[in-house]
Amino acid sequence: MKKNNFFTSLPFKLLVGVIIGIIAGIILNKTDGASLTVAILNIVVTVKYVLGQLINFCVPLIIIGFIAPSITKLGNSASRMLGVALVIAYASSIGAALFSTGAGYILIPHLSIVTDVEGLKTLPEVVFELSIPQIMSVMSALVFSIMVGLAATWNQTKLITGVLDEFQKIVLSIVSKIIIPILPFFIALTFCGLAYEGSITKQLPVFLQVIVIVLIGHFIWMALLYFLAGAYSHENPMEVVRHYGPAYLTAVGTMSSAATLAVALQCAGKAKPLRKDMVQFGIPLFANIHLCGSVLTEVFFVMTISKILYGSIPAPGTMILFCLLLGIFALGAPGVPGGTVMASLGLITGVLGFNETGTALMLTIFALQDSFGTACNVTGDGALTLILTGYARRHNIKEQNISVDL
Repeated sequence: MKKNNFFTSLPFKLLVGVIIGIIAGIILNKTDGASLTVAILNIVVTVKYVLGQLINFCVPLIIIGFIAPSITKLGNSASRMLGVALVIAYASSIGAALFSTGAGYILIPHLSIVTDVEGLKTLPEVVFELSIPQIMSVMSALVFSIMVGLAATWNQTKLITGVLDEFQKIVLSIVSKIIIPILPFFIALTFCGLAYEGSITKQLPVFLQVIVIVLIGHFIWMALLYFLAGAYSHENPMEVVRHYGPAYLTAVGTMSSAATLAVALQCAGKAKPLRKDMVQFGIPLFANIHLCGSVLTEVFFVMTISKILYGSIPAPGTMILFCLLLGIFALGAPGVPGGTVMASLGLITGVLGFNETGTALMLTIFALQDSFGTACNVTGDGALTLILTGYARRHNIKEQNISVDL
């Protein structure tokens, strides 16, 4: 088992990229006009453009590679309890997204966001455009994934299911070995450009405020989930929460629901209100499909970045559509750092209309707090398992030993 080292983690690399990019951008800003500065800026904008094209090219692959196989896996394990688990996981994610949307409309207008570009410098044009078009549009990839996943489940096609599983591994390798490693460089170049223009120094305090607001939102949503779970199951939710400290801390350290799964199972197993069979079934399942903390974070961040870069928050209708679709994407998000935002890049660009700069900012600010979003996801799983326990008891479903191979 690999030891988790913060100094080799993605958030640390991104943080280093942000710092180096800002320092380099400020230096270039101060030496504006020099021939060396112009040459460096040409390299910055060109490499950033190429890396952005590569990331965008992978978006449909990520959608197909994770949404379709997730549907086949869930379909092959379909049962009454699975249906209930899917519904409450989706409801929690959608609820968190809408809660975050409401908070965004209330709080973001009061943040000190400067939207004018007066006095900002202009980056040079790209030296050459290496266009890397996507194999299909984002929405086509989403519809294709859903249709193929459902059809494979209905027909119980083992061959296609196996192919989709293999394709998922391929895409995960692409994300892990190509996209994730180039992100720090892409982020550094993006922040270098922003610092050169002069906009980042005006907006940095806003990013810090937003992260604090999101962390508070995590605890509010977790409290609401446990309150509802206790009311439905007629059990004391504190008897579950009080055992979840180790799981929360482990999630903060590992930034992975999968890596935290063993600890989460131990914590949930100690909670007397939870049925053992529901723990064995629900905790591993929710670790893969319940991402309320990540969804809450992403929604608030996209609204803030939209205000910063484009001068306005997306319209309510657009945000509701984004939230509803984001809940679907969250069910099949890849289990890598920033998996939710990686899987939903198509929504960010397609529904909200973000450009490369907006996407880069979103990836950065999301990754820097990803550990806390994961901790919210893991802790929230206990509440949903309590709801499953209540449902099983209400419907006289006999307790049995359930083993879920994940």
